[in-house]
Amino acid sequence: MQRIYEPQDLMEGELLLGMLASEGIEAYLTGQHLAGAAGELPACGLLGLMVEDAQAHSAQQLIAEYNAALPLPGDEPDSVHGTLLC
Repeated sequence: MQRIYEPQDLMEGELLLGMLASEGIEAYLTGQHLAGAAGELPACGLLGLMVEDAQAHSAQQLIAEYNAALPLPGDEPDSVHGTLLC
């Protein structure tokens, strides 16, 4: 398995899990149970999307397309997305 992406928050991680699943890519979100200890742990790098090696490239492409999509008028995000790992 490869860690391919660090979501900004749990909501983005869950959204991407669903998107990847709808495309037939099985993914796992690591660190989701650590969110409650955020005051005791580093603020960055807790969450990560993991996929099988054979599906890593396809999953990265889908996430890149998701991040490149333009929001609908009035739906602009207040902050940036997570980090795509190479």
